[in-house]
Amino acid sequence: MDNISTEMLFIVLGILILISAYFSGSETGMMSLNRYRLRHLEKQKHKGAKRVSKLLQRPDRLIGLILIGNNLVNIAASAIATIIGIRLLGDVYGVLAATVILTLVILICAEVTPKTLAALYPEKIAFPSSLILSLLLKVLFPLVVAVNWITNGILMLLGISSEQREQHSLSSEELRTVVNESGALLHKRDQDMLVSILDLEKVSVEDIMIPRSELVGIDVNDDWKRIQKQLTQANHTRVLLYRDSIDDVVGYIHARDALKMLSKSQFTKATLLRAVRELYFIPEGTPLNIQLLKFQHAKERLGLVVDEYGDIQGLVTLEDILEEIVGEFTTTMAPAPSDVVTLQPDGSYLVDGSASIRDVNKEMSWQLPTDGPKTLNGLIVEYLEDIPQNNLSVRIAGYPVEIVDVSDNMIKTVRVMPEHFVGAQTDEE
Repeated sequence: MDNISTEMLFIVLGILILISAYFSGSETGMMSLNRYRLRHLEKQKHKGAKRVSKLLQRPDRLIGLILIGNNLVNIAASAIATIIGIRLLGDVYGVLAATVILTLVILICAEVTPKTLAALYPEKIAFPSSLILSLLLKVLFPLVVAVNWITNGILMLLGISSEQREQHSLSSEELRTVVNESGALLHKRDQDMLVSILDLEKVSVEDIMIPRSELVGIDVNDDWKRIQKQLTQANHTRVLLYRDSIDDVVGYIHARDALKMLSKSQFTKATLLRAVRELYFIPEGTPLNIQLLKFQHAKERLGLVVDEYGDIQGLVTLEDILEEIVGEFTTTMAPAPSDVVTLQPDGSYLVDGSASIRDVNKEMSWQLPTDGPKTLNGLIVEYLEDIPQNNLSVRIAGYPVEIVDVSDNMIKTVRVMPEHFVGAQTDEE
């Protein structure tokens, strides 16, 4: 070592610091890669991505290789810096100066700077580095395996297996965050549709069903001319048929079947009853994502929601579920939120008491509670535990609400005054 000039030692020291920076940056770049983008690039036959994926299959070996290389060059750099310090400043001050200066140089040039750069641009660092690391792994494989064997043994003593790795899978909440933060990569409408699909598991059939009180059907015990008139004036292609009351529902008739019989002059009450299609029943509380799959497997497009006693609660169609994802696209007899919410000159809103709370929240970006009653009338009655009188004012979830019209034991119209909102609250006041 005495035969090597000080200038040459400085050059070697600089090279070792650069190598240390390479190992530090490679480690951060490899570990900062987006695993899902990496899988996508791997499927696209990207060579760098394939090499990195192969290395990341055994992260213990990859980390072992990088740390072996990094520690070797750092220890070598420390030894050379000590020799240079002794030559220039003597035994005491030389060792002290070499320790302090080398620590600062390695910290700044071989740790913080390359790791920051790799964290900002992981693909640009990891993909080229994977070529060198793959070659080094082959050369140093016995040493890497030996080090891993020792470290894995220590982990086993601590009750940890090297096979117990964190699975890079996303929960629905994490996936929702990814979609919302996709920015310009996804159109806003596409983001809304994807989030709506994830939200299906949070919504049950009761939230979107046509309630029992609003079900429209035909009593097969009526006069035949009245039945014909009702069929010709029906607003839906599928019409419920019942005897005397909706509790005794017999099925439904498709308008296409009625037209076929009418075209063949075979349209009578007897043929109508023979053409009745069997109804599909849905237990209340069924999440929409589950019901969508059930509709698909059963090849059905509508079903009646029943409670635990078998009583009919309402009706759900396939279109209702699809509209939860893509928005309204079919003709419906139910009023749209814009039809049940009317802006007043003073800035308040008149809202139909029978309006769905979920629909009103969507339309107006309000946060009325949806974990209880489904309609505004039901929410207020539950809160007051009584049927209120006109001109009564309450505050629900921070929203000042005035009961404007009550008739037939139902709240028909309320006034909501958003300019007086006291912030979003989750609990009823």
